Amino acid sequence: MEKFERLERKIIAKGTIIDYCQDTIKTPSGHIVTWDFIDNKGASAVIPVREDGKIFMVRQYRNALERETLEIPAGGLKDRNEDPKAAAARELEEEIGYTSDSLTWLLSLRTTVAFCNEKIDIYVADNLKKSRQNLDEDEVIEVEAYSLEELCSMIYEGKIEDSKTIAAIMSYKNLVSRQER
Repeated sequence: MEKFERLERKIIAKGTIIDYCQDTIKTPSGHIVTWDFIDNKGASAVIPVREDGKIFMVRQYRNALERETLEIPAGGLKDRNEDPKAAAARELEEEIGYTSDSLTWLLSLRTTVAFCNEKIDIYVADNLKKSRQNLDEDEVIEVEAYSLEELCSMIYEGKIEDSKTIAAIMSYKNLVSRQER
């Protein structure tokens, strides 16, 4: 593949979790184009698995969709150098009020590769220990627990649309299936 060359990156707006930029790109054919780019520090997410196999989920309002969603616990990295595993542990306790001494990496995903560099590292947490929920001041979260089968059904029925949650649950289902063989 021929090389694209970024000639300039201009920050249009700085946000609390993203920066909106416009990149001036020289294509392999020599054309100069402007592309939008969303710069994101990254995030971590966690699948909290109870001893009975049920998975804790969080129900919360999402402004972009103007409704509540059902998701795995997740949150942005404080900065680009934060250890994603530490961030997953922080979100586990903050959002559902549990800690774990067993966080295992499951997968990493890029949410929207056409215009955003966001990377989410997803972990599985078991051996959960009750702690206390410590929500951010703008968070209102309901914690619910579902079986893996219930979550897969909700994905197939279109009730769960969040991409990180879908990728995490389906990857976890595959992991569990391989372990049962």
